[in-house]
Amino acid sequence: MKYHLIFLAFACAAFADTGYGISGNPGAVDVIVGTGELGRRIGIPESSGVRLGGVWLGDYNALLSGRQSVQVLTGNSSLIVDLSINFEKAFGWKGAMIGSEFLQANGQPTNKDAGVVQGYNSLPGPPPINRSELYQLWFHQSLFQDRWKIWIGKTVPSYHFNNVSKPVPTERDPAVSIPSVTSVIYTPIFVNSTMIGVLGGYYNSVYGIESTIAPIKEIYINTGFYDGNLARGVQTGLRGPHFNGYYFSIMEVGYGWGAPKPGVFAVGGWYQSGKLKAGGQEQTGTGGVYAFGSRALWIQKSESASRGNLSGFYQFGWNNSRTLQMNLFFGGGLTAFAMIPNRRNDSFGMGVAWSRLNKHLYSRFSEFMIQAYYQAQVYGSIYFEPVVTYVPNPGAHPDTSNVFAVTARIITLF
Repeated sequence: MKYHLIFLAFACAAFADTGYGISGNPGAVDVIVGTGELGRRIGIPESSGVRLGGVWLGDYNALLSGRQSVQVLTGNSSLIVDLSINFEKAFGWKGAMIGSEFLQANGQPTNKDAGVVQGYNSLPGPPPINRSELYQLWFHQSLFQDRWKIWIGKTVPSYHFNNVSKPVPTERDPAVSIPSVTSVIYTPIFVNSTMIGVLGGYYNSVYGIESTIAPIKEIYINTGFYDGNLARGVQTGLRGPHFNGYYFSIMEVGYGWGAPKPGVFAVGGWYQSGKLKAGGQEQTGTGGVYAFGSRALWIQKSESASRGNLSGFYQFGWNNSRTLQMNLFFGGGLTAFAMIPNRRNDSFGMGVAWSRLNKHLYSRFSEFMIQAYYQAQVYGSIYFEPVVTYVPNPGAHPDTSNVFAVTARIITLF
């Protein structure tokens, strides 16, 4: 059944065009994934309010240096099938919507083999790496002309918080918008390193409630309250909700601006409750702060809507934890879009991630990672992305240096 769905995904993706620049892992940044082409191909009319789509990702990774074992190649794949219903179209219920997603993940210990604590590949997470799960099941209500939005159910908090790579649109001139800010595939672009282990994300979704208030179009205030049992090692993506004193709360305030060079800046803070243990350390509750932003740095002068541009992003994170893996984080990068003639949907870029490691868990002080990629549109919404990663000081392998890895990834939206 899984392979039939993957084959169908490729068939549908060939007939859809997403426009240039998509995330290196759409399942980690998009509330509703895919193009909806799957539903259209099987005859579901858009007027019904029912949308069926998804994404399939697959990659192979070659660890060329710095490996601890004889294993050189590892492979990972992820299939997400998304079904959502717009209640306004279907039943006349204004501003209401429900969504659900199924996730099938299969992989190998790509990051563990390399000893990279931050994770140079975002697809394999904590065990079990091979899993089938209800990834999302939520109800959404928009109120007061979209100034207040509420989600409740099983969601992915990283969609709404610290979502660095989400596109930055401009209403007046779509040609100067920033598409997916970056397509790096490392984990810190999806979950700030200082929140790994507490913030729900791919592929550990969590039950909770989140709210977005946008008093004006340029400003938003996001708040969320979730089951926090991820902090004690529970694989929340595979489990139901827990009500046992472990909760995760978070708030983010952001500001976005438009032409001539659009961008966004946001700051947030979070708190994890409960008794936490790791590396012989124990504490009751922990918290932290973070910030991120992105901005168009250069826009090609052209009358064409496909003109190229160069954008940049930056990240910061800090926590006061004695039990999480990392306590301080800085990241940033550059991305170029539509720079090559007749390849308007291609992009390329690089990103860096530096984290100070928890001294109670690791003997190395810090870990640095640099990654570069080229994302090429193959056909329709099928993309091929080769990636190179260099980590001079892998935190989990203190006696090994100079990890060099090459990844070849296929991304198929349908």
